[in-house]
Amino acid sequence: MPQPASSRPDIAYIPTPYDAVDAMLRLAQVSSHDVLYDLGCGDGRLLIRAAQQWGSRGVGIDIDADCLQLAHRHVQAAGVADLVTLQQGNLYASDVTEATVVMLYLLPHLNLRLRPRLRQQLRSGARIVSHQFDMGDWAPDQQIQLPDSAEESTLYLWKVL
Repeated sequence: MPQPASSRPDIAYIPTPYDAVDAMLRLAQVSSHDVLYDLGCGDGRLLIRAAQQWGSRGVGIDIDADCLQLAHRHVQAAGVADLVTLQQGNLYASDVTEATVVMLYLLPHLNLRLRPRLRQQLRSGARIVSHQFDMGDWAPDQQIQLPDSAEESTLYLWKVL
């Protein structure tokens, strides 16, 4: 059964490769003090890895109910349900004020659409990491290429001032 227009994803689910997941978390310097938001969380792999490796709390937001069901199963199986919360919702209407780290794997025009909300809601010191796509004229604080990545991944880091 098709999803109503208001809950249809703007992008097809494409999982972030595990080497990029690990590199994104290192680039953001995730710690147990962080609250990591994964916008378009898919199967939850970023949140799970952050909770397992660093004990960080995480919030995954996705509009796709099927992805959230999959993420919920993975979170339960990984034993990190006490650290990870999953929400069904529209990224562009979600409250991210509690985030200290935001992870993205969205298309460029979607990053640009999300950018004003991130700049408005995130506190000074928050970090944003995007896999593959930048945010237009907002120059990243750091950009890296993963040399041995299966898909030649580029990662971008912004620090909110």
